[in-house]
Amino acid sequence: MVQDNNVKILSAKQISIQNPLSEEWMESPLAYTEGYVPAIDPEFRQFISAGDARRMGKLLKRALATSLSALREGGIEHPDAIITGTGFGSVENTELFLDAMVREGEQMLKPTQFMQSTHNTASSLIGIHTRSHGYNSTYTQKGMSFDCALYDAWLQFRLGKIKTALVGSHDEMTPVFAGFMRKADHVMEGEICSEAAVSVLMGTGQETPAYCTMDGVVILNRPDEDELARAVRSLTDGNAPSAIMTGMSGNAENDSWYSFLGKLLPDIPLLRYKHLFGVNFSSSAIGFYTAVCCLKKGLIPACLTKDGNTINPNGGILVVNIVEDRHYSISLLKPILCGGH
Repeated sequence: MVQDNNVKILSAKQISIQNPLSEEWMESPLAYTEGYVPAIDPEFRQFISAGDARRMGKLLKRALATSLSALREGGIEHPDAIITGTGFGSVENTELFLDAMVREGEQMLKPTQFMQSTHNTASSLIGIHTRSHGYNSTYTQKGMSFDCALYDAWLQFRLGKIKTALVGSHDEMTPVFAGFMRKADHVMEGEICSEAAVSVLMGTGQETPAYCTMDGVVILNRPDEDELARAVRSLTDGNAPSAIMTGMSGNAENDSWYSFLGKLLPDIPLLRYKHLFGVNFSSSAIGFYTAVCCLKKGLIPACLTKDGNTINPNGGILVVNIVEDRHYSISLLKPILCGGH
């Protein structure tokens, strides 16, 4: 069994509405006013052959590109575990398959579209492509999918069952599905409906360079203020973090869910990222990735703060995700030197 502060973040990559596989957003973020913005894709040929790419949907190509990029940077070829989250899997292939059912009267359907629309396709494809034969799992809990995958990885590390894990979350969006998301209030007024693919490589090896450490993750369902306070104290051990990464988006109802943080940790800056990356079922993975990048650089950029000031994250970053004011996820990331390594 490993000690809590030995779980390290070795690399983290994203494809989103910011420049893909890049941290340019920290200095020069792209700004959007549209209600729906698709992701900016990289050149997939550096990761996937042209023949393979023709048989893959956007979600699979993005999942594979972020995963292979994270593994390459982290110096790991075959992770012990591949754990993936997704809210709805491949929406594009699902739409194509359902449209064909209606149009063709359930005749002459293409099986590839059905096979690639299943939620666990991404995790399976990554395992096959990297020849990783270990633990492989997928979580589909809407906006908590990445958080569940992260918690699973944390448990596997704590039990000593794995030494490396590739944890990701991948969601795509179509214009039609974006409309459904707004009607169901999964995307609220003033929020950008977007796409995201995130892969995070974690490990416990002492010899591997790392961005930061993850000192714990807690998931709560309908907690009261006392439960939230205990969860935060258990993670921070009485030491206030430098900042709190929140899912505040500019929507008044959504942002009000995070008001407890002002009471619990007064004077700690609240950060935001959804104004840069938009909203989708993998948003919490983007929030986690954003915090990791800040600790990697040793700087929280002005684009994440309300007052436009930069912050030194030497005390770590508490990452908080709230879904529908019912499901709460809280994790703590700390710089390597602050963790005593």
